[in-house]
Amino acid sequence: MRIISGSCKGRKLKAVPGKSTRPTTDKMKETIFNWIGPYFSGGSCLDLYAGSGGVGLEALSRGMDFVIFVDNNKNAIQTIKANVSLCGMEDKCEIYNNDSERALKAVIKRHLQFDLIFLDPPYKRQKLKALIEMIAEKSLVTESGCIICEHDPEVALPETIGDLIRVKSANYGLSSLSMFINEEKEEER
Repeated sequence: MRIISGSCKGRKLKAVPGKSTRPTTDKMKETIFNWIGPYFSGGSCLDLYAGSGGVGLEALSRGMDFVIFVDNNKNAIQTIKANVSLCGMEDKCEIYNNDSERALKAVIKRHLQFDLIFLDPPYKRQKLKALIEMIAEKSLVTESGCIICEHDPEVALPETIGDLIRVKSANYGLSSLSMFINEEKEEER
């Protein structure tokens, strides 16, 4: 695992010990950042099932200002902290050991919005639609922002969830990606 591009290009990252997490492959990261733009001039990101923190760190390396990493696995939290330190990004991150719904409720209380939200829940306990509904209902993604979901290919996400519309999807064997943006933003295209 490594950072593909940006200020930390080539930096090797630690993996979460054991088999409780499934790292996002370089090919999938390349697809994600081709979809949303290779580089950013600022912005904030929520990496909700962060695992090793690789996707959120990739976003920081490519120019995001700030990332909140959330995972409910203590080994993942320790790995995220180590990887953030390896990249020298401590001042650009918040790291929380929490489940996804509690984390979203905390974000809602803080009145935060994100330009980019990554959702990569465990495939066996998939609740993506409910999470995206909560994100849409509480307007957690900025008007020009997006949500990227990594999920089991057998999970059929609807074309629209609240004010969000699925604009891209791709399959990679045992994993799939889906991208949602605000419906109004799609109409402007």
